[in-house]
Amino acid sequence: MAIVIKVAALSGSLRKASYHSGLIRAAIELSKGEIEGIEIEFIEISELPMLNTDLEINGTYPPIVEAFRQKILQADSILFASPEYNYSVTALLKNAIDWASRPPNVWAGKAASIVSAGGDFGGGRSHYHLRQIGVYIDLRFINKPEFFLLAFKPPPKFNDDGDLIDEEAKDKLKQVLLSLRAFTLRLQGKN
Repeated sequence: MAIVIKVAALSGSLRKASYHSGLIRAAIELSKGEIEGIEIEFIEISELPMLNTDLEINGTYPPIVEAFRQKILQADSILFASPEYNYSVTALLKNAIDWASRPPNVWAGKAASIVSAGGDFGGGRSHYHLRQIGVYIDLRFINKPEFFLLAFKPPPKFNDDGDLIDEEAKDKLKQVLLSLRAFTLRLQGKN
């Protein structure tokens, strides 16, 4: 029986039919069928308050923040679905990253991967900024394969609900998940 890694998946988009949330749903579907040894939990970050250290009282965090931090702490690795806004990550995603980096930093030492969908570069510039942030918070990103999906180029990649329908993209997403699993096990000394 395969060792199961737990992946915390975060979408940097609030949109109801978000392509990024759709990428996470597709990853979860793949983990339940085509990929053994990976369990993905979609972690909701939209309700987190904006980072404000006045909310930290005697080293404790608001309950919703602490629950989020515990989800990250318990995960073996992280899957970021990161839209690109103004060449960077979204405020929503950065806020979640900042909360979980407060002492003690619960990101430290974890494997991570990034997927994105968008226009001319498929959201790719957000990857580079997220990787820079990862250096400081001690995340270990997989290098290959990279996943930048040109969402608006025919044929359609998503349906009206934001679900990934492109089979080639699903296969590329599967390769990202397999790489994340292998890298996570390597970091943990289990392969």
